[in-house]
Amino acid sequence: MSLNTSVLQHTILLLETALVRYREEDPESLEVEILRHAILKEYELIQELAHGLIRKALREFVPGIPRLHATPVKELLRLAARYDLLTLDEVERWFAYRDQRNATAHEYGERLVLEAMERLVDFVRDSRNLALRLEEMSRR
Repeated sequence: MSLNTSVLQHTILLLETALVRYREEDPESLEVEILRHAILKEYELIQELAHGLIRKALREFVPGIPRLHATPVKELLRLAARYDLLTLDEVERWFAYRDQRNATAHEYGERLVLEAMERLVDFVRDSRNLALRLEEMSRR
């Protein structure tokens, strides 16, 4: 079975584009606030897509993992490292992304956005790496 990462890859591209636009805008403009909200939504969406694809990959390619649908996200990320979808360093960063996502899920304040944006370069790179590994796994 093939894993379709096209939505994940497109969402990563949207995030990158929004980041470029955010940096170009006047910090006092309404557009920067709109972009800030878009960036956080894409940040959240990429994580949800990534977690779903990891679950699907583990279910399809590593049979016998019980109750995968009920596995908490951080345990899911540990399993992803165990089966070479993520490195241990990446898992630590994905933990931090998850914690940041939980902090920003209900509050889009500028401070939280700036904190999240500090991680976005790594986040985009890690998301792309995961998408590539998932694609490679599905071709085996």
